[in-house]
Amino acid sequence: MINWKLILRSSAAIVSALIILQRIHEQLNNNKKRLTTLSPRSRGVESLIGNTPMIEIKSLSKLTGCKIYAKLELMNPAGSAKDRVALSIIRANEKLGKLKPNHGDVIFEGTSGSTGISFAVLANALGYKAHICLPDDTSPEKMQLLKSLGAELEPVKPASIVDPNQYTNAARYGAQKINEDSSNNKNAIFADQFENDFNWRIHYSSTGPEIWEQMEENLDVFINGSGTGGTIAGVSKYLKEKNDRIKIVLADPQGSGLANRVNYGVMYDSVEREGTRRRHQVDTLVEGIGLNRLTWNFQQGEHNIDEAIRVRDEQALKMAKFLCINDGLFWGSSSAINCVAAVKTAFKYGPGQKIVIIACDSGARHLSKFWKDAAELPNDITLQDIIEDIKSP
Repeated sequence: MINWKLILRSSAAIVSALIILQRIHEQLNNNKKRLTTLSPRSRGVESLIGNTPMIEIKSLSKLTGCKIYAKLELMNPAGSAKDRVALSIIRANEKLGKLKPNHGDVIFEGTSGSTGISFAVLANALGYKAHICLPDDTSPEKMQLLKSLGAELEPVKPASIVDPNQYTNAARYGAQKINEDSSNNKNAIFADQFENDFNWRIHYSSTGPEIWEQMEENLDVFINGSGTGGTIAGVSKYLKEKNDRIKIVLADPQGSGLANRVNYGVMYDSVEREGTRRRHQVDTLVEGIGLNRLTWNFQQGEHNIDEAIRVRDEQALKMAKFLCINDGLFWGSSSAINCVAAVKTAFKYGPGQKIVIIACDSGARHLSKFWKDAAELPNDITLQDIIEDIKSP
């Protein structure tokens, strides 16, 4: 005789168990969705370079009616986009047989800071010595960091590129001196970030594709400054190949001739020509971007730049303080300049655009110079204050 009561009880128990299992499965899936996607295990600090995050700058998006995003190159292990360039140059010279790890080989570079830090970190990680030539008025934070990293420092007086003692020329000479010395078996390279072809190419092959993918193949404007020119050249080439309607905008600090070059085809007037200045650009609080000469890397992307926006120090200072107070973003001067240019672009072309800038480095590297002045600005500074400054001549 069939015991229907027992069958019904068993069926109910099975159904209840299935419902419980389904709910557990759904809960596990929901938990997975809430977790941040984690990178796989990797080996060595060099493996952490690239694949940097992209965030929306909420305050600027809200107040401009555009979507303004920042590619966080400051989250590379040595703190800037220069990590990509330094690693690319080292690997290329290893393949060419010009560098051999753990052999006492030396990497020379002339830099105002960030590239030297990248080379110092990677030299330690990959078995080399870093010798950094830099202006003696470089921010103390960068000087101290380079010293802490064990780099050999050679501060030189600020000078024009035509001066043989200018920091780039000093680095070139240092590498040449070691290579010509037959009494030792060490090799030396001059990284030559301004003229090295591997600079723009690494941004073409990595930074550009990352931006394209992170923006889901949908952006209207890319904005960045130019120091060596490698980032804007490489990224602009890649993005223009994907969609030639994307605007490429150069953000340029005061004292630099690049904005004039892009907008008017004239680099500088006769009184500003290279060789008459005390340093590679007139005095400004900004480090790392702006020049009065054309580098090889900049020239590789110049034809892709649609327009340039000049940004004054006071505009960058206000923007840096605004981002810090309103978004919790403590960024350096180059990043602030890019954001000023993003706001100008947003108001010029109207709402609805998707704009991407590069967040170059942290404000921690600029405490005694740029942020010394920015810190004195009021905490209640508004975007309207910046807009009024932007609209002033």
